[in-house]
Amino acid sequence: IVVASIVGLGQACEILSEDMVHVSGQMRCLRNALWEMLSAEIPGLVLNGHFDLRLPNTLNIRFPGVLGAEVLAHAPEIAASTGSACHAGQHSASKVILAMGVTPQDALGSVRLSLGRSTTEVDIVHAARALIASWRKLAAW
Repeated sequence: IVVASIVGLGQACEILSEDMVHVSGQMRCLRNALWEMLSAEIPGLVLNGHFDLRLPNTLNIRFPGVLGAEVLAHAPEIAASTGSACHAGQHSASKVILAMGVTPQDALGSVRLSLGRSTTEVDIVHAARALIASWRKLAAW
Protein backbone atom coordinates (compact mmCIF):
# COMPACT_ATOMS: atom_id res chain seq x y z
CA ILE A 1 0.00 0.00 0.00
CA VAL A 2 2.93 2.37 0.65
CA VAL A 3 4.29 1.93 -2.88
CA ALA A 4 0.84 2.50 -4.39
CA SER A 5 0.46 5.68 -2.33
CA ILE A 6 3.84 6.97 -3.47
CA VAL A 7 2.99 6.25 -7.11
CA GLY A 8 -0.40 7.93 -6.67
CA LEU A 9 1.21 10.99 -5.09
CA GLY A 10 3.71 11.18 -7.94
CA GLN A 11 0.92 11.02 -10.52
CA ALA A 12 -1.06 13.71 -8.68
CA CYS A 13 2.00 15.98 -8.62
CA GLU A 14 2.55 15.46 -12.34
CA ILE A 15 -1.06 16.36 -13.16
CA LEU A 16 -0.94 19.40 -10.90
CA SER A 17 2.36 20.51 -12.43
CA GLU A 18 0.89 20.41 -15.94
CA ASP A 19 -2.27 22.19 -14.79
CA MET A 20 -0.31 24.89 -12.95
CA VAL A 21 1.41 26.00 -16.14
CA HIS A 22 -1.97 26.49 -17.80
CA VAL A 23 -3.60 28.11 -14.77
CA SER A 24 -0.62 30.40 -14.15
CA GLY A 25 -0.73 31.61 -17.74
CA GLN A 26 -4.46 32.21 -17.50
CA MET A 27 -4.10 34.20 -14.28
CA ARG A 28 -1.19 36.19 -15.69
CA CYS A 29 -3.33 37.24 -18.68
CA LEU A 30 -6.24 38.24 -16.44
CA ARG A 31 -3.91 40.10 -14.05
CA ASN A 32 -2.39 42.03 -16.94
CA ALA A 33 -5.84 42.80 -18.36
CA LEU A 34 -6.88 44.20 -14.98
CA TRP A 35 -3.75 46.37 -14.88
CA GLU A 36 -4.46 47.65 -18.41
CA MET A 37 -8.07 48.55 -17.56
CA LEU A 38 -7.11 50.33 -14.35
CA SER A 39 -4.08 52.18 -15.69
CA ALA A 40 -6.04 53.38 -18.74
CA GLU A 41 -8.59 55.12 -16.50
CA ILE A 42 -6.57 56.20 -13.46
CA PRO A 43 -3.85 58.72 -14.29
CA GLY A 44 -0.78 58.22 -12.13
CA LEU A 45 -1.62 54.64 -11.11
CA VAL A 46 1.64 52.88 -10.25
CA LEU A 47 2.57 49.22 -10.30
CA ASN A 48 4.42 48.22 -7.14
CA GLY A 49 7.15 45.83 -8.19
CA HIS A 50 8.52 44.42 -11.41
CA PHE A 51 6.18 44.10 -14.38
CA ASP A 52 7.22 40.55 -15.30
CA LEU A 53 9.02 39.05 -12.30
CA ARG A 54 6.11 38.60 -9.92
CA LEU A 55 3.44 36.11 -9.03
CA PRO A 56 1.02 35.49 -11.91
CA ASN A 57 -2.06 36.03 -9.74
CA THR A 58 -1.08 39.18 -7.86
CA LEU A 59 -1.41 42.85 -8.79
CA ASN A 60 -0.06 45.32 -6.26
CA ILE A 61 -0.85 48.89 -7.28
CA ARG A 62 -0.65 52.38 -5.82
CA PHE A 63 -3.60 54.74 -6.26
CA PRO A 64 -2.54 58.38 -6.54
CA GLY A 65 -3.77 60.89 -3.98
CA VAL A 66 -5.94 58.53 -1.90
CA LEU A 67 -5.61 55.87 0.75
CA GLY A 68 -5.80 52.31 -0.53
CA ALA A 69 -8.00 51.42 2.44
CA GLU A 70 -10.50 54.11 1.40
CA VAL A 71 -10.54 52.85 -2.20
CA LEU A 72 -11.47 49.41 -0.89
CA ALA A 73 -14.02 50.82 1.58
CA HIS A 74 -15.82 52.52 -1.31
CA ALA A 75 -15.77 49.32 -3.37
CA PRO A 76 -17.29 46.81 -0.92
CA GLU A 77 -17.83 44.25 -3.67
CA ILE A 78 -14.03 43.88 -3.96
CA ALA A 79 -12.24 41.60 -1.50
CA ALA A 80 -8.64 42.82 -1.41
CA SER A 81 -5.98 44.03 0.98
CA THR A 82 -3.92 47.13 1.52
CA GLY A 83 -1.13 44.90 2.75
CA SER A 84 -0.67 47.05 5.82
CA ALA A 85 -1.54 46.70 9.45
CA CYS A 86 -4.08 48.98 11.08
CA HIS A 87 -3.40 50.02 14.67
CA ALA A 88 -5.95 51.99 16.68
CA GLY A 89 -7.53 53.44 13.56
CA GLN A 90 -4.20 54.54 12.12
CA HIS A 91 -3.17 53.03 8.80
CA SER A 92 0.49 52.20 8.42
CA ALA A 93 2.39 51.67 5.19
CA SER A 94 3.53 48.20 4.18
CA LYS A 95 7.15 47.62 5.16
CA VAL A 96 7.69 45.82 1.87
CA ILE A 97 6.46 48.80 -0.16
CA LEU A 98 8.55 51.17 1.96
CA ALA A 99 11.63 48.98 1.41
CA MET A 100 11.09 49.51 -2.31
CA GLY A 101 11.81 53.21 -1.77
CA VAL A 102 8.21 54.44 -1.84
CA THR A 103 7.45 57.34 0.50
CA PRO A 104 5.20 56.53 3.46
CA GLN A 105 2.44 58.82 2.16
CA ASP A 106 2.48 57.27 -1.30
CA ALA A 107 2.71 53.75 0.12
CA LEU A 108 -0.62 54.26 1.88
CA GLY A 109 -2.29 54.30 -1.53
CA SER A 110 -1.29 50.69 -2.18
CA VAL A 111 -3.74 47.85 -2.72
CA ARG A 112 -2.95 44.18 -3.32
CA LEU A 113 -5.35 42.39 -5.65
CA SER A 114 -5.19 38.60 -5.94
CA LEU A 115 -6.79 36.43 -8.58
CA GLY A 116 -7.80 32.82 -8.09
CA ARG A 117 -8.27 29.74 -10.23
CA SER A 118 -11.94 30.61 -10.70
CA THR A 119 -11.43 34.30 -11.60
CA THR A 120 -13.01 35.15 -14.97
CA GLU A 121 -12.81 38.01 -17.45
CA VAL A 122 -16.22 39.16 -16.17
CA ASP A 123 -14.78 39.32 -12.65
CA ILE A 124 -11.86 41.42 -13.88
CA VAL A 125 -14.12 43.90 -15.68
CA HIS A 126 -16.38 44.14 -12.61
CA ALA A 127 -13.39 44.72 -10.31
CA ALA A 128 -11.89 47.34 -12.60
CA ARG A 129 -15.16 49.28 -12.85
CA ALA A 130 -15.65 49.22 -9.08
CA LEU A 131 -12.09 50.34 -8.30
CA ILE A 132 -12.12 53.07 -10.95
CA ALA A 133 -15.44 54.43 -9.66
CA SER A 134 -14.17 54.36 -6.09
CA TRP A 135 -10.94 56.18 -6.96
CA ARG A 136 -12.80 58.81 -8.99
CA LYS A 137 -15.18 59.48 -6.10
CA LEU A 138 -12.33 59.83 -3.62
CA ALA A 139 -10.07 61.86 -5.89
CA ALA A 140 -13.04 64.05 -6.95
CA TRP A 141 -11.98 63.38 -10.52
